[in-house]
Amino acid sequence: MKTSIPTLILFASLIFLSCKDQPKEDPITAISEEDKIKNQVDHGKYMVDVLGCTDCHTPKKMTAQGPVHDMDKFMMGFDASQPLPPVPENVPIGPWVLFAGDLTAGVGPWGTSYAANLTPHETGIGSWSLAQFTKALRDMKYKGEENSRPIMPPMPKHYSYLTDDDIAAIFAYLKTIPAKDNLVPAYQPPSS
Repeated sequence: MKTSIPTLILFASLIFLSCKDQPKEDPITAISEEDKIKNQVDHGKYMVDVLGCTDCHTPKKMTAQGPVHDMDKFMMGFDASQPLPPVPENVPIGPWVLFAGDLTAGVGPWGTSYAANLTPHETGIGSWSLAQFTKALRDMKYKGEENSRPIMPPMPKHYSYLTDDDIAAIFAYLKTIPAKDNLVPAYQPPSS
C-alpha cells in the first residue's frame, strides 16, 4: 500500500500538533460576590467623580477659598429648604442661562430646572430600579419613566453614551451614600 506525500505531511502535522504542549489555562481566580460589589461601587464613585455629578447635585457652602461642596448635603440636589433667588429683571431670559450660586438650579429658555436628589432616600432614587436609572441617563426621561417629560438642561445629554457597566456602577454607588430627605421642586416651564 502506497501513501501519497500530501497524506504523509498531513498525518505528520496532526501527530506534531497533538504531541505539542498545549497551552495551559490560567487558573481562574475566584472573586467573591462581596469583592465584585465593592469593585462595582468603587468604579461608580470614580465615575461620579470624573463626570462631575457633584458639581450640580451637591449644594455648596461658602468658605475662605470660595464655594465648596457641602458634604452634609452630598448629592441631595437643590436644597428644597432654601428659596431660589429671584431672577434679576434686567437680565433677558432667552439667549442667557443663569445658575443659582451653588449650581443646583438653572434658568434658561427651557424654564427653571433643579438638580435632582440622587441619594437613596424615597425623595431621591431610593425606589428606582436600575432600568429606570438607565432610562433617565440614556433617554433623558424624568424619573426614568417611559411617558414622563424630558429631563431638562443643564443635565448633560452625553451621559447617554455611558456603558451599561458604568451606569450600573454609578447606580450601585449612589445606593450606598447617605439618604437625604429632600423633595426637590418641580421643573417650571418658561413663563412667556
